[in-house]
Amino acid sequence: MKNVQKQKRANKSLPFFFRDEFKVSFVIIFISVALLITTFTFDIVPPILNRGIQPATFPKALLVLIIAMTLLIYYLATKNPWKVQKKLPKSSFNTFKFCDFLVISKTLDFFLAISVLSIFVSYCWGEKRIFYLLLVGIIFPVIVFIFFETILGLRFPPGIITNIYYS
Repeated sequence: MKNVQKQKRANKSLPFFFRDEFKVSFVIIFISVALLITTFTFDIVPPILNRGIQPATFPKALLVLIIAMTLLIYYLATKNPWKVQKKLPKSSFNTFKFCDFLVISKTLDFFLAISVLSIFVSYCWGEKRIFYLLLVGIIFPVIVFIFFETILGLRFPPGIITNIYYS
């Protein structure tokens, strides 16, 4: 089997459930469906206690979005197969730096952590201009904050910047 897969265009002749695209998509969809089923066990909050949307609505919408995007990526992967890479790209090692987001959000401030994370992601995607990095680091967290405050009716956890806003 390994010799067949190493040959050029060998992945095309395999049944669809042996292809890498299907395996990855199946795992993502399987986990998402399992989590989606668990969201139906969430309690319904009475309207008087409900701020924004019901607690189960957001995870359901997010999981349906993940399933839909996975199906789209699988469809696109069947049209344009994935390239086989011998080693991970350099940018994948930067993923481990996302742990800084957890440390900053738990110790200092969630708003500040979103700002640092958005600057870091923009930099990893190739943006080198300081002005645009700072612009993304300010505008994106403000949009997220407004979304959580007004649409979802949720408060950010207390921290340096959020304490200034809430007091």
